[in-house]
Amino acid sequence: MTQPDLFDAPAPPLDDCATLLADLGEWVEHGWLRELDRSFALFLLELDPGAGAPLLLAAALASHQLGRGHVCLDLQAALADSSTSLSLPPAHAPDAPLQRTPSQWLQALRLDAWCAALRASRLCEAGPGNAPLVLQGPRLYLRRYWQHEREVRALVGARLAPEPVAPAAQIRPVLDALFTAPAPDWQKLACALALRQRFAIVTGGPGTGKTTTVVRLLALLQSMALQGGGEPLRIRLAAPTGKAAARLAESIRGALDRLPWDALPHGEALRPHVPSAATTLHRLLGPQPESRHFRHHAGNPLALDVLVVDEASMVDLEMMARLLQALPPSARLVLLGDKDQLASVEAGAVLGELCSRAQEGHYDAATAQWLQEAAGQQPPPALQDAAGQPLDQAIAMLRVSHRFTADSGIGQLAQAVNAGDGRTAQALWRAGLDDLRSCRLSQPPALLAQDAKLRALVLAERAAPYGHAHYLRRMHATRPADDAAPAAWDAWAGDLLQALGRFQLLCALREGPWGVTGLNATVAELLREAGLLQGTQGWFAGRPVLVTRNDYGLSLMNGDVGLTLDLPAPEPGAAPVRRVAFPAGDGSGAVRWVLPARLQAVETVFAMTVHKSQGSEFEHAALVLPDQGSPVLTRELVYTGITRAKRWFTLVGSARAHGAVLNEAIGRRVLRASGLMAG
Repeated sequence: MTQPDLFDAPAPPLDDCATLLADLGEWVEHGWLRELDRSFALFLLELDPGAGAPLLLAAALASHQLGRGHVCLDLQAALADSSTSLSLPPAHAPDAPLQRTPSQWLQALRLDAWCAALRASRLCEAGPGNAPLVLQGPRLYLRRYWQHEREVRALVGARLAPEPVAPAAQIRPVLDALFTAPAPDWQKLACALALRQRFAIVTGGPGTGKTTTVVRLLALLQSMALQGGGEPLRIRLAAPTGKAAARLAESIRGALDRLPWDALPHGEALRPHVPSAATTLHRLLGPQPESRHFRHHAGNPLALDVLVVDEASMVDLEMMARLLQALPPSARLVLLGDKDQLASVEAGAVLGELCSRAQEGHYDAATAQWLQEAAGQQPPPALQDAAGQPLDQAIAMLRVSHRFTADSGIGQLAQAVNAGDGRTAQALWRAGLDDLRSCRLSQPPALLAQDAKLRALVLAERAAPYGHAHYLRRMHATRPADDAAPAAWDAWAGDLLQALGRFQLLCALREGPWGVTGLNATVAELLREAGLLQGTQGWFAGRPVLVTRNDYGLSLMNGDVGLTLDLPAPEPGAAPVRRVAFPAGDGSGAVRWVLPARLQAVETVFAMTVHKSQGSEFEHAALVLPDQGSPVLTRELVYTGITRAKRWFTLVGSARAHGAVLNEAIGRRVLRASGLMAG
């Protein structure tokens, strides 16, 4: 149902552009649209002074949707329920009077007439061309994103034709040596599936063994390549952020040590050909300064045979299109990721859309036969489908968590949230499980710094295995002597970075007392009062910082976390030398020191948004929920927050946050408008 009128103003005249532009200005002032959205409508009006109000309204809303992560504007959904599809204002009057709301403009429209008005304009086309807008069915795109979607669909489809690396009889002995678990062993099946075409996805929740699977897949691919005297494959590993790349490299190294090399053809000779170094996608593609373009593209493809991309749920539509364009036609692409995590911050939910049918399998008879021959087993009959689509045959979903046992509270809670089962989620808080904690705050948001439970959580005095005080106490207790060698200071910083990463406050919101901004200030003050920090403003020793924008000059990427530390004074009586220590970013454990003055895009990170935490794991993660519902509170956000925790998870908030707000979030799914799977 459409949102009711908020005011008694008459329906807007659909032929009056001046009225619409005035309303757009008011909506920007109220934060309902961005200035960018209004400016796009004005730009189109300059291109075509005859553009009507329906087109300009659609253009502004399509731009608005991009800002919310949608690839396009679904006209039909906007007309059916604008408050849900567009996240427009609630049904009550704002503080300042308005002439008209977005919903009132939409109520004056009908889908067929709206589409006809768009098709009649030279600013909108139905496919290839130069018009800035593209209309396909009820979906309106900005051309660039329509082109990205079209390219991803075509380039993925081109890699789906079966093209095994070797006969099944040659693959079977190697797979049997790599995997010894009873059937169905989804890691083994995933490897066999990935060998069959030049595109594969391995998806699964935390602890299901995605990295272990891909390491064995790479060893298998190299084994096949080297048989018969062939050349080793050129393999690259990448992830969307520096932190995710470092975690991938660390995981790969551990998995390599566990491989049964002696059981494989060529044995240890394979090991040097399975890489462990990982990079970010931006570094891999080679960004061009002051440009959206990269050095590697279809005309200058990457020099590789196999590319593995971890944390693929974080890859937005534009980056996925750029990546696919830069791959040589013969190269294999393997995507790893959890399809149920939050989608990328930018527009698109590529992994989630590609894996929309993964739960049910849909493996056809040819795939089942291939798996039986190559792996000695096949999916259960319930996951087989004679009408399975080509994409289904390239996706393996790992279904057994090796991190969380049957009695793990974190595992059970993540499963309940993912299933939308709020009743089970609430029961788990009452079950007294060791790895689930509840921090029910009694103080109102303005007095959070006085809440005893929050203080205990941050200072780790009780009720929490690790808090922020953990790394600060280590910082003071283990500081090397002033005359220590540089290696000792590097080791100290590396140890503190690891200690910092053991605990993290995660927020659903950015602003307000329950958001990153308010919590960072609150936590800093608590730590200062405890004597663990000397200051809370500027560059103080112990300040953790998050890089918020790629800095190629410093080789720091969006999402990298550093720690501000004091090094010895250069001479007696001088002030200590303040530097920010960052992990080297290559998984080696090395440390890089950066002058604070050189860091232009960083923020304090006692608390970070759940979005920013993707690609990270913490021994103890604490998710802070506000005491009022919000459209950003979704099932995917709660699930992602929970699955950042390895050993302990704490839910932080008021009694209402633990009840109604949590249940509302579990019941709300992220549904991004897109046509990627529409054919």
